[in-house]
Amino acid sequence: MRLLITGMTGFVGSYMAEHGLALGAEVFGSIRWRSKTDNIDHLRSKVTLIESDLRDLSSVRTLLETANPTHVIHLAAQSFVGASWKTPAETLSTNILSQVNLLEGLRDLRLAPRFLVVGSSEEYGLVAEDELPIKETNPLRPLSPYAVSKVAQDLMGYQYWKSYGLPIVRSRAFNHTGARRGDVFVESNFARQVAEIEASLRDPVIYIGDLKPRRDYSDVRDIVRGYWALVERGEPGEVYNLCSGKSWAIQQVLDFLLEQSRVKGISVQTDPARLRPSDVMVLEGDPSKIEKATGWKVEIPFERTLKDLLAYWRQRTWSSSC
Repeated sequence: MRLLITGMTGFVGSYMAEHGLALGAEVFGSIRWRSKTDNIDHLRSKVTLIESDLRDLSSVRTLLETANPTHVIHLAAQSFVGASWKTPAETLSTNILSQVNLLEGLRDLRLAPRFLVVGSSEEYGLVAEDELPIKETNPLRPLSPYAVSKVAQDLMGYQYWKSYGLPIVRSRAFNHTGARRGDVFVESNFARQVAEIEASLRDPVIYIGDLKPRRDYSDVRDIVRGYWALVERGEPGEVYNLCSGKSWAIQQVLDFLLEQSRVKGISVQTDPARLRPSDVMVLEGDPSKIEKATGWKVEIPFERTLKDLLAYWRQRTWSSSC
């Protein structure tokens, strides 16, 4: 297998590269000239990195000619919902144009690797109580520019499969986290704040946004196993949820991390900058379709994931303060 991972330097991309290497794949990754490589520095001797701007079709063509992939997992994206409110045009253009160029590049070069479109549970948007748990047949009601961009990528994958016969599988991953998660994401931000309070780098106050939303969390290591299963064995044209089938309120995530803290009596304060114009209140998925198709299911308890995430930020905080 010649596996091309776009966005390899990112959070999920680095785990995907590790997983592919462990299973014997020859791994190629696209990289922008200004990308931080902290997540993959330990893999540099084992993977092939190819500098590419996915928004430039000629650059994408060079990437595809060099990698000549048999399988593609397309992870590169502006993936933070909060940032999409501030830069909607950039989010839409980056996420949609990058995938168009990849698919057009494959057609132009007459390549037909198995291709995984990486979507998001954010595509489902507003969900009524009687629509839970969320199945792949639920209506798509995106509530952010990021979610709109992911709907476009999702449906584009379907269109290119129907129109051109490219073996494209689509995924809608629900929330996933773990060590290396960027601190713009709520659970990672909480863990970083706890670690910095423990190191006496900030006052014992956790700054929060809305704690009421519920999210279906999985460990990133489980999610990359799911992506691998789909790019290998998923049915082209089909879409699959990747999720645990259980949800945690953001309040529960915060409470768990506070319980793990070495400092007791930490207070909580709302930061208006962390509130969004609109938010999805409940995302809880039904993983039965992917389980039936591939046998995949979540294995790592979310409590372990949160402990690993906090340990990661403790290590980072200790290293930076020495």
